Amino acid sequence: MVKAVHVKITINGKPYEADIEPRLLLVHFIRDIAGLTGTHIGCDTTNCGACTVILNGKAVKSCTIFAVQANGKEVLTIEGLAKDGKLHPIQEGFWVKHGLQCGYCTPGMIMAAYQLLMRNPNPTEEEIRWGISGNLCRCTGYQNIVEAIKYAAEKMRGGA
Repeated sequence: MVKAVHVKITINGKPYEADIEPRLLLVHFIRDIAGLTGTHIGCDTTNCGACTVILNGKAVKSCTIFAVQANGKEVLTIEGLAKDGKLHPIQEGFWVKHGLQCGYCTPGMIMAAYQLLMRNPNPTEEEIRWGISGNLCRCTGYQNIVEAIKYAAEKMRGGA
């Protein structure tokens, strides 16, 4: 029997502690232990990006990170973006520009866009497409997702 490991992970500013099996994936910690189900499990093989979260400021696919690797670190999920009942500009952009259809990839797309816009507040369309290239959408063809990120970038710079 595998010995449980005690971890403390701060998610969206709130600490979560648990004794977990060492091979528990971060995505399962977020969904099953923290109860935050906005982060989706798409492929479990890092191909689709539906599980993308921000770990200590860097976008990661939480289906390929063990929760023990996030011990003592900070995670930002889709639930942590909206503040005081107001959507984050990226979430608003997806709403206004119809950047989603089925919505399954949306949390991962938004978190990848979040990291992109934190690093580059004024990306070109090519840079946006490159920035979300690790995330798959099987519905939209990406054009409205790109428009949503452009909208968010402008709004975050003080426009829109």
